[in-house]
Amino acid sequence: MSKLPETLTIGEVADRSGVPHTALRFYEERGLIASERTAGNQRRYPRAVLRRLAFIRTAQRVGLTLEEIHDALETLPERRTPTKVDWARLSKAWRGELEARIDSLQRLRDNLTSCIGCGCLSLKSCGLVNDDDRMSSFGPGAPRLKASTEGGIS
Repeated sequence: MSKLPETLTIGEVADRSGVPHTALRFYEERGLIASERTAGNQRRYPRAVLRRLAFIRTAQRVGLTLEEIHDALETLPERRTPTKVDWARLSKAWRGELEARIDSLQRLRDNLTSCIGCGCLSLKSCGLVNDDDRMSSFGPGAPRLKASTEGGIS
């Protein structure tokens, strides 16, 4: 059995992770991943960067910002890849935010189903209509679409 190389080129990381070269450079500029440079100034990434990229892409997929992801990764010792225990701790911290986003998305789905179909041509039956600005007492934005934890109403 052959031993896997300890470092990967940017092309190998892009191929293995599905993350474009440009995004890898962007993540590196933002401190999400790190590489070392060869004598010829070529990037070499530690193999563990693949797990770190999987973590970043998963966190992005659930709606976390790069700043939130960066802050979470900074809590790891020696900038290492998150372990199962780390992921459990980080995801627990994000749970409230994710629940609020799910609630908002469900409200959006449930309240816009008919609206999307009609194109708001029938304001008499629109669930989002705001006659006489009655919703202003609930604060800025669309309170029927906000998560309940953010002041949303049914």
